[in-house]
Amino acid sequence: MKKKVAILATDGFEESELKSPKEYLEEQGWTADIVSLNPGKIKAWNDGNWSNEYEVTTTVNEANPNDYDALVLPGGVINPDLLRREEKAVNFVKAFFQAKKPVAAICHGPQILVDADVLKGRKITSFISVKNDLKNAGALWEDSEVVVDNGLVTSRNPNDLPAFNKKMVEEIKEGVHNR
Repeated sequence: MKKKVAILATDGFEESELKSPKEYLEEQGWTADIVSLNPGKIKAWNDGNWSNEYEVTTTVNEANPNDYDALVLPGGVINPDLLRREEKAVNFVKAFFQAKKPVAAICHGPQILVDADVLKGRKITSFISVKNDLKNAGALWEDSEVVVDNGLVTSRNPNDLPAFNKKMVEEIKEGVHNR
């Protein structure tokens, strides 16, 4: 069954953490839309430098979470910090949790989950530097390649992308999860 997945990102996302999941989702024959704060293009971060630009499919103001089967949150230091400042982006994320749809977040990507207030009692992993933020929000943090908790898939860094992509697709195929 064909799926449609939103990838929420803005300038400063870690390039591999958007590109690899997007390509993996598209290899399944699914649609992977880049949802961002503004129309146009967003600029990637790669190896400590600005990198390629990626075309935004739609803005968070125009996107309807009901049109998507799942959500992907790439990391990067700049990207999650900018997204979590925007109430519409936070509410977009919350909508996926309220609908019990799969959410996949990698590296610094889970930071917006703190602002969405969806972490209490959830098993999660992330980049080590945001561990305490996630724990303070009620998450049960562990240092693992990939952690799955009722449709929430998280990984630590780009080295974990093969496991992250595989589990992300598995959870999306399962569909809505009772949380």
